[in-house]
Amino acid sequence: MHALTGGQARENSAAGALVLEGRTGETASEGDTRLWAGRINDSFYIDLSLLGIVNAAVKNGTAPDLSAWQPESAKNSFAGTTVESIVLEVSHQHPDLHAGARIGVWCATKLATDAGGWRQINRAGHPMMWPIFWPDDTDFSNPANSGHPSADFAARGKYIGEQVAAVVSASGTSDDPQGYGETVARELLPDVLSYVVGTPATYGFANRNGRTMADNAPEAMLSLVLDTAVPSGLTPSVSRDARATSFPYVVPA
Repeated sequence: MHALTGGQARENSAAGALVLEGRTGETASEGDTRLWAGRINDSFYIDLSLLGIVNAAVKNGTAPDLSAWQPESAKNSFAGTTVESIVLEVSHQHPDLHAGARIGVWCATKLATDAGGWRQINRAGHPMMWPIFWPDDTDFSNPANSGHPSADFAARGKYIGEQVAAVVSASGTSDDPQGYGETVARELLPDVLSYVVGTPATYGFANRNGRTMADNAPEAMLSLVLDTAVPSGLTPSVSRDARATSFPYVVPA
């Protein structure tokens, strides 16, 4: 793991300063920093049939047809799946992570190029952004993949705002669809997961402040986009066995 600060943080080709190194599947530590990487049991949970209903509505600008959706029969589509994961833990003793500090997290996947340096092919901040707004981007060809948060609203605010406005207009859940759509776009862009250090993390209806592995982020996001409650039928208990209380807080597969 390397840390890039100052001007280096803006350069794909920068090497940064080596913080620590280790082996896959083993905890590496240096001072108050711990790192773990490996394959884990996926703790994410959602019934993809519900996502399919919402996807169709957002794509077509129509009211979601939830008449056949039965939350009590929901199944976790991610049960039994695995995912490659990186877990980083940094102590509050770090000078930039004191209580009350506001941080923003976004992750980018970059591939080494033959010419040297790195090429960004994918990114993530808020949960569910790609499944809801770019569900067909299976080959990472959408320009949003290579974007930077600083350009998010200018590049994608209109698109997301109009998609949300269309679906809430068709659903009749807002008297001001355009205004609601823009509000949601400004809430989600820049696509950065913000967190106030030292406060409880939660990604839910009352607040979006970081995110825990137990949070029902899909239900919160689907409800935000449709401007109405969308019960997922699932609770954190369905993936309890995929979470641990001690570092690395995940369950290796």
